[in-house]
Formats: sequence, structure tokens, C-alpha cells
Amino acid sequence: MKRYTGMRRLTDNPFLNLVEMDALRRDGSPFKYYFATRRKEGSDRVLDHSTDPDGISLFAVHKQKKGVVLIREYRFPIDAYILDVPAGLVEPGEDPLSGAVREFKEETGMDFEPVKDVDECMQKGTYSSVGLTDEMISTIYGYAFGEPDNTHLEASEDIRAFVADREECRRILREERITMRAAYLLMLYLSMPEDDPFRFLHCAD
Repeated sequence: MKRYTGMRRLTDNPFLNLVEMDALRRDGSPFKYYFATRRKEGSDRVLDHSTDPDGISLFAVHKQKKGVVLIREYRFPIDAYILDVPAGLVEPGEDPLSGAVREFKEETGMDFEPVKDVDECMQKGTYSSVGLTDEMISTIYGYAFGEPDNTHLEASEDIRAFVADREECRRILREERITMRAAYLLMLYLSMPEDDPFRFLHCAD
């Protein structure tokens, strides 16, 4: 049984819009449901159920500095700085791996080399917060090279990239504001041997 009878966009913004859905409860009675979308009108997931990612998260280990690349970023919805992994949107016609290299350079100033021979299930798109949005994110794993540099940022971005060693990662998990995805990735990183930080990429068999 189809669980909605119609929907409409209530906003017209370039990156994120609000959708009102004429939804149906289990007993068939109607109610309004609202969610945010990054999809262009006409390519709604509710219509085509596509699984291509809207954005990418980048989990990078810096071999020389022996740590994880994180960013401290100001976020308007909480009026505060929060720790996260670098991330961004996939541009039209861009594949996630190319987007990963571009976004990593823009947000950190460093170069990014994706890990090869990764199980496909480890990079497929996953939902970021499905009660709020239809957004899907693909996590790309790799190695970082170079020094942090914020000269590539857009004027609206307030980001500082840095490399956190294992001791600092533990402190961050205990004391800092951090996104859920970054927290889980740091916990996974800390559970891996130092000489094989991406061992988990092949544990889904």
C-alpha cells in the first residue's frame, strides 16, 4: 500500500528544500509529514528510490603525522563549533571518488588518495537522518598528504583542519562536541591496529 497521496515543495533554494507530504497512517487516515531534501525537483527519492549519494564523508589517515584528519567547523544551526570529518556535496555528473579528492582539498588544503580494493558495501550511500531528510552520504576512506591549509575555503565556511593522533582522538570523544558519524569513525579507528587502520574495510564479508 502506498503511504502517501501527494507532495509539494514549500521552498526553492539551491542546496536544501522543505517538502510537505500528504502522508497516510497505518489505518489509512491522512496527516502532513515534512522532510528536507537535497534532490532536484523531479528526481525525488520517494519517486524513483535512487541510492546515489548526495554527499560524501571523508575519513583520512595522515601517514606522516600518524593520525586522523578532522575539522573544527562553525555550524549555524547550533551557533557553535563542532568537530567532524571533512565532507561535502557531490556535484552534478561527478563520481564520489573525484568529489572526495576535490572536497578534501577545499576543506583541508591537503591531498587525498582513496584506499583501493574496498568492499563495495563499505562505500555505498547510507541515510544520514532518515526521519528528517532523504539525504544519502557515501563515506570515502583514504590517506592524506601535506599540511593543513584553509586558503581554499568559500567565504561562508569557517573551518580549521588538523590531524589528531590516537591520544587526541580519545580526548575528543570524551570532551568535545562531535558529530555522530565522526564519533563512530574515531571509535572504529581506535579499535584497529596502528599499522593497519583500514582493516575494517574488508570485515563485511
